Amino acid sequence: MSAEALTSAEYIHHHLTFLTFGRLGDGTWTFAHSAEQAKEMGFWAINVDTMVFSIGLGALFLWGFLRVARNVSTGVPGGWQNFVEWTIEFIDENVRGSFSGRNPLIAPLALTTFVWIFLMNMMDLVPVDLVPWIAGHLGVHYLKIVPTTDPNATFGMSIGVFLLILYYSVKMKGLGGFVGELTLEPFGKWGIPANLLLEGINLLSKPVSLSLRLFGNIYAGEMIFILIALMYGGGLVLGTFGGALQFVWAVFHLLVVTLQAFIFMTLTVVYLEMAHQESH
Repeated sequence: MSAEALTSAEYIHHHLTFLTFGRLGDGTWTFAHSAEQAKEMGFWAINVDTMVFSIGLGALFLWGFLRVARNVSTGVPGGWQNFVEWTIEFIDENVRGSFSGRNPLIAPLALTTFVWIFLMNMMDLVPVDLVPWIAGHLGVHYLKIVPTTDPNATFGMSIGVFLLILYYSVKMKGLGGFVGELTLEPFGKWGIPANLLLEGINLLSKPVSLSLRLFGNIYAGEMIFILIALMYGGGLVLGTFGGALQFVWAVFHLLVVTLQAFIFMTLTVVYLEMAHQESH
């Protein structure tokens, strides 16, 4: 759909609607044809576009890095091998600077988190009408190609990190040490209710901040691209200005998508470092 065929509100609403599959109130399993139907499907509905693009980009990441691992050369490396080696060294240096313990999971987790989120964020730089226009000709009425603009995706990743925090907190400190950390700090045994409240909020804020920071920044970038795309239907002058504005925002947004992937990765490593420490 183009901005010319819809009102501005309809155009924005269309681009912010996921391709959702679920069960309607009458028991029918189908793809939602409106936001109202998607809401009716409830908690167990699946945003198919988020799943397809996130899993597809994850597979692309694994294939690209595995290809280098299988064909690595000791001579003069090619461009792709250079890039992969530089990425691994960059992540390794950051992990060494943020994580003082010994855990073979942390560096691979940091690498996966950074590259996967970076690839998902980069989908925001694809022209907003291109893929939905192609999908529309194939009978797919709604399609969002940026998985990190779906809070389900960002919360899913942050919950995964949160479970690792809980696991290593108990593993390294023992169940008693972990519970003691939540109930005895910072006010001692006489302040257990206040301690539990403060430490509980601090613990739960980790996955919430991880997910909302990533979602909010990428969602805002997507919204700006959509608003700029509306300018193409306003005549030659406004359309030309919109094209120039889109280029400038795309260059700036390239920094944003990279920074958000880096922040998520760094905070993941820092939170796991805190989970490995006896106290914080």
